[in-house]
Amino acid sequence: MHLIIEIIMGALAGSIAGKIMDSSKKGFLVNMILGILGGFVGGRIGALLGIGANSWLGGLVLAVAGACLLIFIFRKLNR
Repeated sequence: MHLIIEIIMGALAGSIAGKIMDSSKKGFLVNMILGILGGFVGGRIGALLGIGANSWLGGLVLAVAGACLLIFIFRKLNR
């Protein structure tokens, strides 16, 4: 059940990050995948910096930050 919630949160984070980074041209599926991966990346970076997500909102913020980072990297690699 926890994995399903993380996937849903990652998809939501990808959607939010897509709007922040204006990457709607890439499509919802790409944003969703980057959001799920961004949740992992954001969580790891947060743990390294000592920033823990104690609530679903904190987890969502870290996931959005990670997804924004991945969208930025994705854009740079696809030039």
